[in-house]
Amino acid sequence: MIKSCGICYQFILLAIVACSDQTGLPPGDEDHGGLFLPEGFEAVVVVDSVGRSRHLTVTENGDIYVKLRVPDKEGRGLVAIRDESGNGKADIVQYFGDYEDVGNYGTGMRIYDGYMYFSTAGEVYRQKLEKDELIPTGPVELILKDDYKNAEHGYEHIAKPIAFDDDGYMYVPFGSPGDVCQELNRKPGAPGMDPCPQLEWHAGIWRFDANKLNQTQADGYRFATGIRSVVAMDWNSTDRTLYVVQHGRDNLHRTWPKLYNRWENAVLPSEEFFRVKEGTDGGWPYYYYDQIQGKKLLNAEYGGDGQDEGDAQNYEMPIVGFPGHFAPNDLHFYHGNQFPDRYKEGAFVAFHGSTIRAPYPQAGYFIGFVPFKDGEPSGDWEVFADGFAQLDTIVNTSDAAARPMGISMGPDGSLYITESVKGKIWRIMYKGKKNGFGESQLAKLEERKRTRTNIKDPHPEDDNLEKGLIEAGASIYNLYCGPCHQRDGKGDGTRFPPLAGTDWVTGDKTRLITLLLEGMEGPITVNDISYNGIMPSHSFLSDEDAAAVLTYIRKSFGNEASSISAVEVKKIRESLE
Repeated sequence: MIKSCGICYQFILLAIVACSDQTGLPPGDEDHGGLFLPEGFEAVVVVDSVGRSRHLTVTENGDIYVKLRVPDKEGRGLVAIRDESGNGKADIVQYFGDYEDVGNYGTGMRIYDGYMYFSTAGEVYRQKLEKDELIPTGPVELILKDDYKNAEHGYEHIAKPIAFDDDGYMYVPFGSPGDVCQELNRKPGAPGMDPCPQLEWHAGIWRFDANKLNQTQADGYRFATGIRSVVAMDWNSTDRTLYVVQHGRDNLHRTWPKLYNRWENAVLPSEEFFRVKEGTDGGWPYYYYDQIQGKKLLNAEYGGDGQDEGDAQNYEMPIVGFPGHFAPNDLHFYHGNQFPDRYKEGAFVAFHGSTIRAPYPQAGYFIGFVPFKDGEPSGDWEVFADGFAQLDTIVNTSDAAARPMGISMGPDGSLYITESVKGKIWRIMYKGKKNGFGESQLAKLEERKRTRTNIKDPHPEDDNLEKGLIEAGASIYNLYCGPCHQRDGKGDGTRFPPLAGTDWVTGDKTRLITLLLEGMEGPITVNDISYNGIMPSHSFLSDEDAAAVLTYIRKSFGNEASSISAVEVKKIRESLE
């Protein structure tokens, strides 16, 4: 009887441990490092700022390796991080890397077969990891060098994310050298080339021998095509398939204003989540995906009108269509055991954040999640982690405090996230009861998806930031600026220079903000005409009023420059003080 009770006791104890807090995990930060997470999750900031970070990877012993966008002053573009105390915080941060970095656009970072693979804009390298050694001491080996085929069409979308399958192959995307394969790239109304010559060497995924040195693109095999620009890519070992999330095309309204309005320009086209198999054709440059209509449509450069489906049935449809310009920059299939079962085998996506959604709030800047079951999405996409930007409304990309970039899983199932502004790294852990996690824990995240301006589809009128900003700016302009520069912004022709059609207004934001706050005295040349007068300081204006009036002049009198936010004014004001 005693033995039987002992067995029962052990069984009950194991059951309690199985559904209670995870053991052996460090405490999370009190504020989760500023992140908003599902109930039961915690986050600890491993390190606050290692430099503008791109992707990262974590070894079996918990060491973290990060690829920087730009090498430091000593030319080192890699960072190694170790937590020796086990408290979740970095104890050792070391910079290293002896390799050529062409293009300053480091992005790929993976561990494969005992090697750390990493990439620049033009190369893929690897270095052997040594047991117990934080910094590899062996030679850096060149696996692939981009010889820039089709370079006469431009150098856009040259990120080199990398993924590895189970058979010794490495996959590398070669992005499109332009926006929509036009002879004159990004020219409004210019037709697309048909057939598109760029598809021979770009806008696709190439497969390479993961262990062969000194390869060029010609040594690879074009595995898939018609995929414009990929930074988020992962091999899903569950179904042994490659997955990518594509960056959609830009500027529907700017290039085709009669077909698309500014709201459509902000939310379209979709960022397409593709399952990529040998021979997949995603349809670029001829087609894009409209997630609102749920259809693949013919691009206007090829005769489309926002409704025409053409021969879309001949091209791969996305398994998920995310809203436009979220900028998906990493993809990670979760195979760990720490998180609740809902996340098992699902896909996390790092949305780096938009730059071209004006006049609506910039969007993205969060970690999304797509649940999977039996190799298929089993529900709509969700918000997993938000709060990186530390703002309610992101007017300009530079306002965001952080932009999530890279995702990797640690040996205990924790999720590690990098961001690209300063290089902060978070470790996200689950401490709740795994068998009690469900819809109630996700409710606040679902509400965030519906209401946060960086996630929801903007309302065409209510969320137009220029609506109130321009009106407020006009009032301030007429009070303080109009008497000199005139209400039409053309100046008086002798003492006060024009604000219309001048780089002083539409150019460098820092110079313009500084001029407003500090004023100016002495000679100045505007549009080849010399002026010599006094521009008084307007530092008495609040950050909000200064942003409003500057936005007004940058978008009036025939000017078509981007907005200026109160956050940007505040930063310049503080630097001047």
